[in-house]
Amino acid sequence: MKIELSEQSIDALAEVISGGSANESAPSIGLYRQAWRLEAWFKAFGITFGSQRESRLSATKTAIREAIFIDNEVLLKRVIEGAADPRDFIAHPDRDNAVVEYLNKHLFYDGLKLEPMGRGMCLVELAETASVTGELTAMAAGIDFDTASRDLDRALRAASTDPEIAVTAACAVVESVCRSILMELGIQFPAKQDISGLYKAIREPLGLDPTKEGLAPEIVNDVRAVLSGLVTSVQGIGSLRTHVGGAHGKEKGFRRIDPRIAKLAIHSASAIALFIIETWQLRYPGRDLPLDPIDALTGAAPLPQ
Repeated sequence: MKIELSEQSIDALAEVISGGSANESAPSIGLYRQAWRLEAWFKAFGITFGSQRESRLSATKTAIREAIFIDNEVLLKRVIEGAADPRDFIAHPDRDNAVVEYLNKHLFYDGLKLEPMGRGMCLVELAETASVTGELTAMAAGIDFDTASRDLDRALRAASTDPEIAVTAACAVVESVCRSILMELGIQFPAKQDISGLYKAIREPLGLDPTKEGLAPEIVNDVRAVLSGLVTSVQGIGSLRTHVGGAHGKEKGFRRIDPRIAKLAIHSASAIALFIIETWQLRYPGRDLPLDPIDALTGAAPLPQ
């Protein structure tokens, strides 16, 4: 992972780790650590903390720059993750999320993000998004439906390094949207809750039939063909996940899929999910989509990395 911290991110990191200047009237976003605690904190990472020559806050920035100077990105990654270690906020649980949000606002511009991983935090690279995936992410954020954006983010990050996981996550994007719609409408889930079964279950409630859309007669067949193409794409994404998805074991001699195919699945799933959400908003204005029940049961556990 390539880590290049901006000065603003270094300042934010130092603020969180040190707890800010002792002379500040406003409370710091982080937890105030005395000099001897900061020395012990950095010593755990093998970094020198020289508070004798500088103020606590300045010495913290110097220690962070030492980690950068060492050119050990594994070390710097550990420092950033350590700054948001949830164990430090057991007595201050209200500050835990605030610290992560504060750091992520700065790390975003460095192409980085802190995410929950197991019992701690993990620093990951942000994936570049194309227009359709970016629009879906913005849409999901706007309706507070973070399940889709979380799956999409994992799919994009894994596309080049682990395309099988990316396909699994892309499939999960569509499945999450479909399950949430069925849950909100009180419709019983289909016996087979794969992507094809779930998509089929929402087609009637959402009125995905061009003859019911009030379309001009000359384009009804054209729209029907496009909708048929969506069904084909859904089936293809589901089959791809079944055959190569990261949820399955890989036997000896397994041949990895081309990252291009994984990205094609991601963008196809994004277009399908975006269309479903926009149709939902048209048919049921003002109604929110609930949290995907699968995520509710699992505690929104991340997919394998």
